[in-house]
Amino acid sequence: MRLLRVLCCCLLALGWGIRAWADSNYLVGEGDVLRISVYQNPDLETTVRVSGDRSILLPLLGNVSVKGLTIPQVSAKIAKLLSDGYIVNPQVNVFVAEFRSKKAVILGHVKNPGVYELAGPTTLLELISKAGGLAENAGDSALIKGKKEDGSETSRTIDIKALLEAGNLSENLSIQDGDNVYINKAGFCYVSGEVQRPGAYKIDNKTTVIKAITLAGGYTGKASRRSVNLVRIINGEKKTLGSASLDTPVEDEDIIVVPESFF
Repeated sequence: MRLLRVLCCCLLALGWGIRAWADSNYLVGEGDVLRISVYQNPDLETTVRVSGDRSILLPLLGNVSVKGLTIPQVSAKIAKLLSDGYIVNPQVNVFVAEFRSKKAVILGHVKNPGVYELAGPTTLLELISKAGGLAENAGDSALIKGKKEDGSETSRTIDIKALLEAGNLSENLSIQDGDNVYINKAGFCYVSGEVQRPGAYKIDNKTTVIKAITLAGGYTGKASRRSVNLVRIINGEKKTLGSASLDTPVEDEDIIVVPESFF
């Protein structure tokens, strides 16, 4: 829950002025829909889809290549072509009506996993927001897989907890076209026996036996504080590790049993 609250605060802090900034930096691609208007020339206003060869069909000009161009560059190119014998000092406005050319996949423990269009430069936090935010059982890490220009694969594990709670923005990577993002499931341990609130508790890589007991409300008055039993799944089978030290790291699906004191 804490990560979810921090995520909401981070997204609010980012603001929602992303669209205009994204349009100015966005490289036009196949399938994008552009809305184009020319000041005081309503007959030239048009909405066009970028073709497979990265061109658009415009009144007066015919096919115009927009390959490798940003929105301001598309606007400048159209203005230059129109000024060559058609209109004096044309003022051209280009707006991306539909972002369709660049996509990323986000799966795992988000509220709405799926394929999302990238409206210009998009960070990991922004992609998580598009997917409805983290699910209740989301873990503290994400895996991002992509490809370099030479076709070789890349893979990086992101510490979501460090990003959200410690503000480590180096973890807020820019998501690229074709990236696959997987939000891992949180680990859980089970605390039973003489604790205040027996049950399942979310853990991270710093959770120890004593921290898990604290999450469960601490010991009851009848608890034995001298020994704690730890049950762990090893090779698919439950193994009782016997009395565990309180600073023993807890692993996913561990069972911690606090026995009753007989003295």
